[in-house]
Amino acid sequence: MTKPISKEQVTQLLQAWNLGDEVALNEVVPLVYEELRRLAHSYMRRERPDHVLQTTALINEAYLRFNEVKGLEWKNRNQFVAISACLMRRILVEFARSRDTQRRGGGQRQFTLNEELLADSGNDNHDLIALDEALTDLARLDSRKSRVVELRFFGGLSVKETAESLGISQETVARDWRFAKAWLRNAMCE
Repeated sequence: MTKPISKEQVTQLLQAWNLGDEVALNEVVPLVYEELRRLAHSYMRRERPDHVLQTTALINEAYLRFNEVKGLEWKNRNQFVAISACLMRRILVEFARSRDTQRRGGGQRQFTLNEELLADSGNDNHDLIALDEALTDLARLDSRKSRVVELRFFGGLSVKETAESLGISQETVARDWRFAKAWLRNAMCE
């Protein structure tokens, strides 16, 4: 039986990759694959059933895009998962925009940002493009609150994991989460 790898070892591999060791990324991905799979599954559960991408394809597409984040000073495993969540979000937004561009007449769907989505409700009745645009606006106003939404909603991280990833208190995460939900609800209803 192999010894489980520590968070410190994952961080060391991420830092080695950052310094140019291409093999290090290939070593990291299998170590965090289940977490990436959970993230991708969470995203895909919110998509329509006939979506072009499946969970594994979303993970693979994110893996291919890790070259976009070169030069980042890796802090820990949570940061890696957070970056993965952001990449997956971008991929799905690009697919949604492409789909809307191809579709005539549009027809926006209503989106609700609520705790049930984090509790595996399976609700796929949302407008990812509108949320992405609202999050971009929120990031201009307060980037930390936008990051909290990305990590909690898209990344599926708990309040504690989000706090660790951002280096803030759990109380601040909870406060930012409440504010961001209200702000996004208002922004998307306009």
